[in-house]
Amino acid sequence: MAEAFDFVAIGSGTAAQVAVHQMANAGKRCAVIDYRPYGGTCALRGCDPKKMMVSGEEALAAYRRMKGKGIKGSVSIDWADLQAFKRSFTDPVPEKQEARYERKGVATFHGAARFAGPDRIVIGDRELSFSHALIATGAEPRPLGIEGEELLIHSDAFLELETLPDRIVFVGGGYIAAEFAHLAARAGAKVTIFQRGRILKAFDPDTVDWLMPSFDDLGIEIVDAEVDRVTKKGSVLTVHAGDRRIEGSLVVHAAGRIPAIGSLDLEAGDVACDAGRLALTAQLRSQSNPKVFAAGDAAANGPPLTPVSSNDAKVVVENILDDTGRTPNYRGVPSALFTEPPAARVGMLESEAREAGLDFTVHAGSHPGWFSARRLNEEIYGHKLLVENGTGRILGAHLVGPDADELVNIFGLAMRHGLNADDIKSTMFAYPTAASDAGYMLG
Repeated sequence: MAEAFDFVAIGSGTAAQVAVHQMANAGKRCAVIDYRPYGGTCALRGCDPKKMMVSGEEALAAYRRMKGKGIKGSVSIDWADLQAFKRSFTDPVPEKQEARYERKGVATFHGAARFAGPDRIVIGDRELSFSHALIATGAEPRPLGIEGEELLIHSDAFLELETLPDRIVFVGGGYIAAEFAHLAARAGAKVTIFQRGRILKAFDPDTVDWLMPSFDDLGIEIVDAEVDRVTKKGSVLTVHAGDRRIEGSLVVHAAGRIPAIGSLDLEAGDVACDAGRLALTAQLRSQSNPKVFAAGDAAANGPPLTPVSSNDAKVVVENILDDTGRTPNYRGVPSALFTEPPAARVGMLESEAREAGLDFTVHAGSHPGWFSARRLNEEIYGHKLLVENGTGRILGAHLVGPDADELVNIFGLAMRHGLNADDIKSTMFAYPTAASDAGYMLG
């Protein structure tokens, strides 16, 4: 006989956590299911452990910039120690998560979930019935469809490497490749990135151009070619791309991710898909099964970012409890690239604004002489801001250099809450800080 629940979440990442805790607080009987340790991608295999590792890179980069300018000695990355530091954060997460669920009376299940009907989920020999369910299974690497694909590792495995190989090749040139390439190169590896066309296509081309010297300084090779196959001979992997051949000790899949929904038997749950994505209403409800919702990367409705997952979950809960018809608002959601130095963006690219026929002014420049960069001896510091003529509305902000990942939040705040360029320029920020540059960037 099926165990009955008001709300069942498939997945245990950010979206599931937020939704389950809110539903439990509302007095609903809830369950969480995951075949992996509780915590989800961000806490265990993504942004949090990555940023823990990047902390070592930041320290080394700061040392190298300031060596001979009041700093002396020798500094290097100890990969094993850095991994231990990362695990000091990640290892306790699953137990803490389950303990919080237990305190709230939430039932926890471990195993692979699949639908057994429009209101039924099966985990092994256990069957659960639900009034509402949330698909919050995150994303998984996109299939490459190339010979030797099984020889590549994914980003979560990279973050668990006990030792760093001496020669690493990344297939794909997005966030994962750029961030991990920087980290690996600073830790002593020789790194190559294969990407057809421009790398970091999600970012403004000018900010990427300003960032490129950091790749050059680290000896990161970027090959403009599409990978055909990967072969192995002994312990050596060879990446083939047209007439190019690059050997490596490790090849990493960094060519994008898709919703992780393939194993859920969605057809049995009457949950429709369209071109590999869940078919959802604007309220994140399944178009074919009103009992089922989705959030975060599994929904693929907004940018694949942790704050989006959290926001999606709140939208889902509100629509379940109060049937408000609320839709998610993705205006002003910033995104950061944690290279060293970092880059960040929020809003429209210049090309998108022009395609939309908007009337705007571009405020842009590379300014390594500004104090925020000069005090750190950083030669990369630039901005591009798009401001609508007449309204002063900020259409997009694109930054690279020290604290770009923090400064972008000011522009995201402005965009989300209707502040214009004059509002930012008239704000008195603490000085000297990165935030105090915001007004000057606007002219």
